[in-house]
Amino acid sequence: MNDVRALDLPFLGAERVLACGVVPVEGGVALVDPGPSTVLPALEDGLGALGHGLGDVRALLLTHIHLDHAGATGTLVRRLGVPVWVHEVGARHLARPEKLIASATRLYGDRMDELWGAFEAVPEASLRPLAGGEAVEVGGRALDVAYTPGHAVHHVAYFDRATATAFVGDTVGMTAPPSERVLPVTPPPDVDLEAWPASLDRIAAWEPERLFRMHWGASETPAADLAAFRTALDAWAARVRADLADADADRGHQAAAFSSEILSGLDADLGAEAAAPYRALLYPDASWHGLARALR
Repeated sequence: MNDVRALDLPFLGAERVLACGVVPVEGGVALVDPGPSTVLPALEDGLGALGHGLGDVRALLLTHIHLDHAGATGTLVRRLGVPVWVHEVGARHLARPEKLIASATRLYGDRMDELWGAFEAVPEASLRPLAGGEAVEVGGRALDVAYTPGHAVHHVAYFDRATATAFVGDTVGMTAPPSERVLPVTPPPDVDLEAWPASLDRIAAWEPERLFRMHWGASETPAADLAAFRTALDAWAARVRADLADADADRGHQAAAFSSEILSGLDADLGAEAAAPYRALLYPDASWHGLARALR
């Protein structure tokens, strides 16, 4: 029986954008990617609807430290005193977040507070650094860990043996049910197109029965999703590679054109309502720049 729950955390008024993974453990629950501080009220309300309170949270497991996934971590730890499992590179930035905040500010500018809210440092004593290849136990629940760079150098995935669920963060892109469209998320600064295929292979080697993405929720078609993601990532990379071949082009204009094509295509194919969750988080212009940086 699959007892993992996807807790919807409405973001900028849109549903099916952020999904926190709620995993029952002895004495409470573990949360996979609790989201940014701006959705903490929704997190607390959602746990209440499942019969839990924030006081029942026993651990946080982060796939990576981007603010949409991990922004509320420090706030929760300071309130609850729970351990945080995270890749060792990400752990350093959670303890001393100045560089992380500066990098995000370059990307999101004056929208930082609106999007993500407060980001508090995590006390080092609460951090449980990972390298990949470990098996961790949280409240009697065993999860395997794989190092899965591609989207970020500090990315890991978790495999819950009890339910054959792989928590893959952004390694397999995003979707927005009921749409089955799988799209990459490739913002700067550390997209790695050479490492990404091996990360997908590590996830596939678990033979998961479902994939859990923060964007959005659990999919029961892991093999199809992995294949669709590979195709989409290759297509985006080929497009950006072709743009870069024009040495005289304005890169800002190229990124804007790419973004316009992706978003207008989603509106045309899915309709404005179904495309709204993609629009809330996708930022294709940032993905263009992330891919361009990787290809250079």
